[in-house]
Amino acid sequence: MSFILSKIFWFLAQPGNLFFIVFIIAIGLLWTRWRRLGRRLLVALLAFGIVVAVLPLGQWLILPLENRFPQLKPLPNRVDGIVVLGGAVNQFVSRARGQPAVGGSAERLVAFAELARKYPAANLVFSGGSGNLFRQDIKEAEAAGAFLKQLGLDTARVRFEARARNTYESAVNAYALVRPKPGAVWLLITSARHMPRAYGLYRAAGWRIVPYPVDYATDGYFRLRLRFNFAGGLGGLGAGLKEWIGLTYSYASGRTARWLPGPE
Repeated sequence: MSFILSKIFWFLAQPGNLFFIVFIIAIGLLWTRWRRLGRRLLVALLAFGIVVAVLPLGQWLILPLENRFPQLKPLPNRVDGIVVLGGAVNQFVSRARGQPAVGGSAERLVAFAELARKYPAANLVFSGGSGNLFRQDIKEAEAAGAFLKQLGLDTARVRFEARARNTYESAVNAYALVRPKPGAVWLLITSARHMPRAYGLYRAAGWRIVPYPVDYATDGYFRLRLRFNFAGGLGGLGAGLKEWIGLTYSYASGRTARWLPGPE
């Protein structure tokens, strides 16, 4: 039930969708006795649109998340296992087109393949099913396996966990799949902005995990760079808000021990 509610909530709270919903309400109010409220809502939407288009709000939200965990340098001498989270491949387009359709988070799988070659004895796990509310029939693990083959990785080494619909289920399901031994060194690969939430959920599930953040969207510094890009601003704002809302929900629901997990 929580998965369904989270999808419905994010559909309504996503900045682009919320902007459109409020716009429709404002236009409708213009034809009623609450027309003054409708006009005020339209002015507020215009101001919001200008701010989003000009200021890098999304980058400001993402920056502290990406800086939360440092890059893993130097690499450890021994690695017993590597887990990579899904979210890099569109399994529906991949199935329809007959070839892997990779998105903006492809660095996750590229880093996974590189580390797998560096540590040939490490256990490998890909965790990712389908986060689509209405399409649970096609899993990302299928498309990810095909892309990893293109990267030259022997997928016979990889255990594919294809039931997870979100990061919480990924942490629980992957742990049940491999049962990591005490003292084992496991790396966790995901996007840098997603790492605080993923790390917190994996730690709460019982993992002793070492973060390996990739797929950065910022340069690591707070900057005031004015531009005019409404679509890009909405996209960045949505990406940042999704992580902060996810962190808040994970902590409030008891799925993580800290609101903003960090290095230990």
